[in-house]
Order: sequence, then C-alpha cells, then structure tokens
Amino acid sequence: MQFLKLRKYNHLKNYFLFLISLFFLLGFSAKVSAQKKYTVVLDAGHGGKDPGNVGNGYKEAKVALRVALDVGKELLTARDIEVIYTRKKDVFVELHNRAKIANTKKADLFVSIHCDAFHKSEPNGASTFVLGLNGNKENLEISKRENAVILLEDNYEKNYDYDPNSPESVIGLSVLQEENLDNSLGIASFVQGNFVALKRNNRKVKQANFLVLRETVMPSVLIELGFLTNKKEGAFLNSKKGQKQMAISIAKSIKEYINQLKINTIVTDVLVESTSNIEFKIQIASGKNKIAVKSYNFKGLHNIERIKIGSYYKYYYGNTSDYQQVKKSLSKAKQKGYKDAFVIALKNGEKVSVQDAMSNQ
Repeated sequence: MQFLKLRKYNHLKNYFLFLISLFFLLGFSAKVSAQKKYTVVLDAGHGGKDPGNVGNGYKEAKVALRVALDVGKELLTARDIEVIYTRKKDVFVELHNRAKIANTKKADLFVSIHCDAFHKSEPNGASTFVLGLNGNKENLEISKRENAVILLEDNYEKNYDYDPNSPESVIGLSVLQEENLDNSLGIASFVQGNFVALKRNNRKVKQANFLVLRETVMPSVLIELGFLTNKKEGAFLNSKKGQKQMAISIAKSIKEYINQLKINTIVTDVLVESTSNIEFKIQIASGKNKIAVKSYNFKGLHNIERIKIGSYYKYYYGNTSDYQQVKKSLSKAKQKGYKDAFVIALKNGEKVSVQDAMSNQ
C-alpha cells in the first residue's frame, strides 16, 4: 500500500508539473500571438461611374462605402488589427485591383461589402457569400450581376480570362481558392450569426463565383447587407443608425474570427512545440460528387486519397514528406491533364502553408 501511495504522489506531481509547463507555453504563445498584426482589407463595392444598384433611389456604392468606413473605425479599436481599404471615397476601382491590394499586402482576410436588389420589393435580409460553385439559379444571377462590373473597365479582356455573360465562366471555379474555403466559411458563419442577433432576416451563408473573391488568395467573404429594393430595408440601410449597426455587427464578427485564429495558433504551437510531422500532397480535384478512388477515374493516377470537408469531396495524389518528391508528383499530375493541381502541406494533420512546412524540414 505504501508503494502505491508513493506512485500516486509521483503521478500527481508529474501531472502538476505538466500543467505548469502547459500554462507557461500558453502564456508564451499568447504573447507571441498578440504581437502579430492581422491585416483586414475592407472592400466597399462599386463606386465612381459604377453606382451599383439604386433601389428606391438609394445608391449601393454610397451605402457600402459608409458601412465599410464604419467597420474600419470599429476594428481600429483593436491593437492587433490593421485595416486597409480598397477605396475610401466615391471612386471606381477595378475588380482585379481590389484583389491585388489584398494580395500585395498579404492580408489575412478580405471582406467585400454590397447591397442586394431584386425585381420585386418583397425580398429582404442579409447574406454572406464565400467562393464556390453556384448552388441555385438565384446565386448564379447575383454573381453574374456583381461580376458584370468588369464591362465598365478599360481593356477588361486583358485582365480576366472571363466573360460575365457566359454560364461556363460564371460556374467555373479555380481549385486553388478552395484552400481558403474552411476559414471563409468560418468568418461567414460569425457574420450571419451576428446579423441574426441584430434581428435581420437571415438569408444564410451561400456560395457563388464572385470574381472579387476568386482573385484573392486569402480567406474572403462578400456580404450583401440587405435589399435596397425593399422600401423598409432600403431606408434602414441608407440611415446612419442602420449603417452603424451593421458595421458594428461585421466588426464584431471579424474580431471573433481573429480571436479564433489566435486560439488555434496557440493550441497548435503548444501541441507541436517539440515534434512536427510534415506531409505534402497534390490536390487534383474537388466537388460535391463522390467518386471512387480508382485509377481509371483519375486519368491513370494511382493511390488517390478522398477526404470530405463540409459538403465537398477533395481528391489528393502523391502523399510524401519530401517536397522535391511532391514537385515531381505535381508535374506528373499536370501532364495527365490536371492543369489546376497544386501542392498542399500538412503539419501534424493540420493544413499549413507550403512555406511553413518547408521551414520545418
């Protein structure tokens, strides 16, 4: 019995020491995380020669700008958030340049703000879009309407491999952008949840192929604040009170999203402080259809891995811990016809940037 008591004491002592070490690491990681600046790009839709929709005489470009500026003011109360605007006044900014601003600044998040419209006055409510295949005709029409602004741009054919009037162009989705889908869905859920708390009609999180989202290389969302074509909602969105309330709600969502990123970073740092298991894979396809992982379904490629994320199936090829080897697999996949294939990296089962994974080798 005495021996058993001694072992119990040593076990509790070791557990206590582990907790102390864990709290120390958490504190250290929190300090490091707190020093990081999170860059948020706020994109007020339309502007200048493009007023957007003008339901009930209210200008979408004007409402979007006022809300974006108010969101920025709210975000700047946080020390670890840097705010960048694609426009701060009534000017026209081409879609590809909006994305370029975010990409050049290596932003952590891109938020595009718009107002909805419909040919009938009854529809109302707010929705948040992430990049994806259009789930229905309504989403298709919304994305076509927002993307059609490129026709106002000079030499748009040189800036885009895209025709806004072509169904194939609207439905086409770059596989590369799906890397950010999980985080985009995360921020979108926060936004819609806070809109519901504000008692706005919840039109939910949706997916559509907006150019401004497709061109960005970080998590991104496009928010439709509500319908200017609805008399009551249009008046609300055109009022200072309404704009302020919507802005506070969006800013709160962004802060919640960034806090979640911090928690994930801290936990990951603590758990993988001493060991790192790096994997590289090639993502060759993604879609809602479940396909048997047989070589004849993938142009002769063998050892295909299928993983379900949300309502999408993702298909991977060439699992290896050697970056040079995965580059060879990438070349082979492209030779087989998977021109949009790209490398992803996993660290202890969690997706990280390829650069981060390589730095750990």
